[in-house]
Amino acid sequence: MLDTLGIERAVLVQPSVYGTDNRAMLDALQQDPIRLRGVAVVPFDISADDAKTLHAQGVRGVRCNIVDLKDGKGRLPLDGLRQLAHTIRPLGWHIEFLMHVNEFDDLDRQLGDLGVPLVFGHLGYVPAELGSTPGFHGLLELAHADKAWIKLTAPYRLTREPFPYSSTASCADLLLREAPNRLVWGSDWPHVFIKSPMPNDGDLLNLFLRWLGGRDLIHDILVAHPSELYGF
Repeated sequence: MLDTLGIERAVLVQPSVYGTDNRAMLDALQQDPIRLRGVAVVPFDISADDAKTLHAQGVRGVRCNIVDLKDGKGRLPLDGLRQLAHTIRPLGWHIEFLMHVNEFDDLDRQLGDLGVPLVFGHLGYVPAELGSTPGFHGLLELAHADKAWIKLTAPYRLTREPFPYSSTASCADLLLREAPNRLVWGSDWPHVFIKSPMPNDGDLLNLFLRWLGGRDLIHDILVAHPSELYGF
């Protein structure tokens, strides 16, 4: 898939279905340690030694599925997140969140003091019909403070519209205007657990280029930013 799209490097993100069993992802990383990095799912109380072992295998961050973990609307497992952040901070890792940022009105205040880079998938994962929300503005505040990265991924998860998912364009445009220095792109391949038609990865890459609208950001978003975030 990478060769077809003309992309040299990729980051494999552990899917929720495997829980903290990262063996399949680690095996894939071993196949091509030059081109690939990984984001693992680990328990909040992972030991420093176990984290170092994962780092040696190409892992550069951890993923937290808040969609499944949240304790009621608007509450986060902050004690666990602080413990995790303390362990991974010496490695330069980040925490990637799968969360609907619109459900957390004070997102920037809850997460702003973790002391590690934060990554938010799927343009903040706000359903397109909701538009801009207080939680989304909190996401922008984190980005403006250089505390958060936002992934331009999976617009098909934000709307029931068919490709090109027109109602997501305004969110993408806002992110490109407000936080161009804190964005990365991803394909979200192999598109697990989706309820919409399977997207074509070439179409998704072309849609990203359409979102840019002539902005001179291709190298930044596809090369410079992920090099910084994932340690290529």
